[in-house]
Amino acid sequence: MNGRLKASGGAVGGGLLVAGTTSDAGKSVVTAGICRWLVRQGVRVAPFKAQNMSLNSFVTREGAEIGRAQAMQAAAARVEPTALMNPVLLKPGSDRSSQVVLLGKPVGELSARGYHAGRQEQLLGTVTDCLQELRRTHDAVICEGAGSPAEINLRRTDIVNMGIARAARIPVVVVGDIDRGGVFASFFGTTALLSKEDQALVAGYLVNKFRGDVTLLEPGLEMLRGLTGRRTLGVLPFAHGLGIDEEDGLRVSLRGAVRESVVAPPHGADVLRVAVCAVPLMSNFTDVDALAAEPGVVVRFVDRAEELADADLVVLPGTRGTVRALEWLRERGLADAIARRAAEGRPVLGICGGFQMLGEHIEDEVESKAGAVEGLGLLPIRVRFAAEKTLARPSGEALGEPVEGYEIHHGVAEVTGGDEEFLDGCRSGSVWGTHWHGSLESDGFRRAFLRRVAADAGRAFVPAPDTSFAALREEQLDRLGDLIEEHADTGALLRLIEEGVPEGLPFVPPGAP
Repeated sequence: MNGRLKASGGAVGGGLLVAGTTSDAGKSVVTAGICRWLVRQGVRVAPFKAQNMSLNSFVTREGAEIGRAQAMQAAAARVEPTALMNPVLLKPGSDRSSQVVLLGKPVGELSARGYHAGRQEQLLGTVTDCLQELRRTHDAVICEGAGSPAEINLRRTDIVNMGIARAARIPVVVVGDIDRGGVFASFFGTTALLSKEDQALVAGYLVNKFRGDVTLLEPGLEMLRGLTGRRTLGVLPFAHGLGIDEEDGLRVSLRGAVRESVVAPPHGADVLRVAVCAVPLMSNFTDVDALAAEPGVVVRFVDRAEELADADLVVLPGTRGTVRALEWLRERGLADAIARRAAEGRPVLGICGGFQMLGEHIEDEVESKAGAVEGLGLLPIRVRFAAEKTLARPSGEALGEPVEGYEIHHGVAEVTGGDEEFLDGCRSGSVWGTHWHGSLESDGFRRAFLRRVAADAGRAFVPAPDTSFAALREEQLDRLGDLIEEHADTGALLRLIEEGVPEGLPFVPPGAP
């Protein structure tokens, strides 16, 4: 395939939109799988998601904030992530409002009604320009939709599903999760609720998470083709451990992340138990995936004080609502349980918003607008929320090991004491805090930190000497590429990417009202 799909002399590369019948149908993993399959064929490919709603984000090398799913899809494509790949990121701050991040920088807070009442529609030109630039510089761009393209109440302002597909004139493949049931009705209903013009772009379907004998499914696929005039381009089997830092939902890290399919025994005599407080508006909970990747480390999310009793390490993760999360900890008795742990010399780690909560004092006129709030008082820091967000990719050394991370926060911490500096934060006794996300992905540092935790917890836990988080991620992405290569009609996918929308796709009534 090498030499095909080349965008040269200013020509525009091919494109494909991966839509879904529902949220969590598998759009993110299918997009990543197609990217990895293509790059292994010598194709220069990039991912793209016009608009992403997620509390899991990442900072690119140029200091732009994008969704973590797009960063992982870029890794699948073996390209450096950029703001072009996710021009609009929405970070929920409540059930009704979100921070709008445009081209990697926050531009304000908007209610859902305010966003859909006009702002979203105004952004179509921006996202189309970003997609066009990616297509100009790559052989192919694989776009991910959001939710369902058949959300008829939002179609007028849509910029992430059929809106971008229509604007860029690219074919659409719809993914359906058969594991949750009703996949045939979902495919048919999704298609039949689109307008004639939108339906003309829907080129086929992909069944995801199938268990069993595929021959039993084939009669239904043929009937679906007869009803819609569209082929099913693959039946992807159910496979454990293939999440890739998806947008929302605690289930991603609850699955045990990259180690889901293989429960490795501890390298030493003991396991190490990690309890992560599932605070409201939890963000970048993917930080603990690197812990779950370690043989013998058991990670679970908790929301009750008694669940901390047998934990060797308690983690306070990031959050988009530091003050709200602090109140939640106090209401549930978790704040007192964490304070008792610290007094007993049992390890606690705070990351970003969790670090801020561990401090003595918080001044917040930006995020919660609560003004002066007392923290947990377990670290000698004072936090002031600034209007400008810190977006950075720091690197350095801690516990004698090199470490890299990324920062995404409005809170500015003034460290006034402590036993030692720790990743621009500090340690006081057995309590550690830092603004750095992703630091635990640095293998040497993670092992050194776990050795300190095990010693403080009195556990005979020994980190495995050869766990490489980056290698595990690569293995995971290769498995996604294998899934597409082995179970999808790659010839048909390639024709769609290369040749565009097929002619003569039939209309399925009734169409959009």
